[in-house]
Amino acid sequence: MGGGCVGDVARVTLENGTDVVAKLGGPASGLGREGFMLSYLADHTELPVPQVLHASDALLLMECLPASGRLDDAAERHAADLVAALHGVTAAQFGFDGATVIGGLVQPNPWSDRWVDFFRDHRLLDMGRRAMDAGKLPAAVMARLETLSGRLERWLEEPPRPSLIHGDMWGGNVLCEAGRISGFIDPAIYYADAEIELAFTTLFNTFGETFFARYHERRPIAAGFFEERRDLYNLYPLLVHVRLFGGHYVSSVSRTLERFGC
Repeated sequence: MGGGCVGDVARVTLENGTDVVAKLGGPASGLGREGFMLSYLADHTELPVPQVLHASDALLLMECLPASGRLDDAAERHAADLVAALHGVTAAQFGFDGATVIGGLVQPNPWSDRWVDFFRDHRLLDMGRRAMDAGKLPAAVMARLETLSGRLERWLEEPPRPSLIHGDMWGGNVLCEAGRISGFIDPAIYYADAEIELAFTTLFNTFGETFFARYHERRPIAAGFFEERRDLYNLYPLLVHVRLFGGHYVSSVSRTLERFGC
């Protein structure tokens, strides 16, 4: 099957004729944690996710969800309802009870009282340093990232409460069938400012105006998100892509830093 950033993905037909999805990994693949995250979403939210049948770093077996449809207006409205409800699931602090993974990379999630501190230390600076240590991010760009990180409160305010987010909501992780969302896959969950999720969906054009209009009806989006905060929050997934792939993503990070005077 398509995908497979961490390992091969295959459709498997069992003896009884049931199709399941198998993801194959190895030590430190994060597949066991991926299975945990899917089960957490199933247990704590109404977000449709595949049932996990087995989860270890070597093998993740999941329910095979229908996914032959496209993300039309009806599906975007359904997605907005689901994502708004997901963001209504809260916790006392930002972070999560243990590390999660995104694209096979570990996300540290120490519980934190302040969102801006969490975003600075455990998203921007953490991923930036890992990208630099891997030889993917130039030291000069890292220095500019550190400068911006010290100025975040010029643009970011503390959200009213932590929200549970999916964390990796690009189009390939949103499954559709007959004008409805059949499932969300490959999560990277933690409790965050919900706006970081909305920002991520704009980075690769996951959703369009229909989604955002419906989401705004459910959970009003504060002024300034599209103008400023979206680009700040998208620095994190851009840094993830720098760490994984390097290349032109470094230029994207640099352009955002320049936009904010760094």
